[in-house]
Amino acid sequence: MFTGLVQDLGTVESVESDGAGARLRIATLIAGEVSSGDSVAVNGACLTATTVDPSGFATEAMNQTLAVTVLGELAAGARVNLELAMKASDRLGGHIVQGHVDGIAEVLASEEDGFARRLRVALGPELLRYAIDKGSITLNGVSLTIANLGDSWAEVSLIPETLERTNLGEVEPGDKLNVECDVVAKYVERLAAPFAGKERT
Repeated sequence: MFTGLVQDLGTVESVESDGAGARLRIATLIAGEVSSGDSVAVNGACLTATTVDPSGFATEAMNQTLAVTVLGELAAGARVNLELAMKASDRLGGHIVQGHVDGIAEVLASEEDGFARRLRVALGPELLRYAIDKGSITLNGVSLTIANLGDSWAEVSLIPETLERTNLGEVEPGDKLNVECDVVAKYVERLAAPFAGKERT
């Protein structure tokens, strides 16, 4: 489990792709906290560190992961948001994030708003159904609060700290982002489904 609070902005050093999947080598300042076999959220997708050295780690993304995330578009030099799995003793400073990407959103607009920046992303109905005003959403592994909603989009407001410490400060209209919806909303929908359309007695 993760919190959506990015711990480092790593750099992809190499990507090897073939029909079996993709192997990535990522340089990061938090390599000393990573052990082989650890879970690391890379742009919000939970991956396993396969080998680790003092300057970074290697990981693999299987075809299923590449099909439902934007990790397949990464190239050498790309900067990625990194978060280590949460410890039981850690503070839950963001919200509950599983590292299970639900879909992909396209950036529609990025506009300055005082010292902050408003980011509007397109959300399909399968994602928008879990979005509520002032609710939580994860974009590229970053825990964010929904500031505004439309029929096919959501807006978030990024503070300077987020712009500096994550790759959301670099995105432009047309870019694609990994999206994870609030898991609580998904559970509520599942539990309430048998009662949909029934009147209370």
